[in-house]
Amino acid sequence: MSQISITALEQVYDHLAQSIDLVNEEKRELFLVKLGLLSANQIQDSQTFIQLIEQAKVFEKKTKNSSV
Repeated sequence: MSQISITALEQVYDHLAQSIDLVNEEKRELFLVKLGLLSANQIQDSQTFIQLIEQAKVFEKKTKNSSV
């Protein structure tokens, strides 16, 4: 898998953050699940997508631990 440039990643982050903000709060989880499923379908490799989920969970744990 090729890497995305920092500039492009920042654009993705900004667009994702803005899109999440536009979704009603009670539907944000559903939006993220749909985005995840669309992404998994685009990647077409379930194991790679599962690894990405695990990486995100590790990052989230590190962020929670550093804010305590």
